[in-house]
Amino acid sequence: MHDSRMPQVLPVSKRGTITLPPAYRRKLGLDRMENPLVLAEEKNGKLVLEVAAAVPVRDIPEATIRDWIAEDEKAGEALRRKGLLKR
Repeated sequence: MHDSRMPQVLPVSKRGTITLPPAYRRKLGLDRMENPLVLAEEKNGKLVLEVAAAVPVRDIPEATIRDWIAEDEKAGEALRRKGLLKR
């Protein structure tokens, strides 16, 4: 069995599909999820994968959603001031 703490080379299909080895799926709990999701993000030239969860919007408190909107608006305004985002 492969030690999930060690880097492993994974083949990428022509369609971009990557299969996560069972040791990774077990360690991250993906094997216990009905419909597992993974968030993929490029950071500093590296591909970072994180376990993700889909949460229905109706289950998110309105105050949380308002906070997210306020944060997005603040970030957008900062980008506009720097000339990186047009109105």
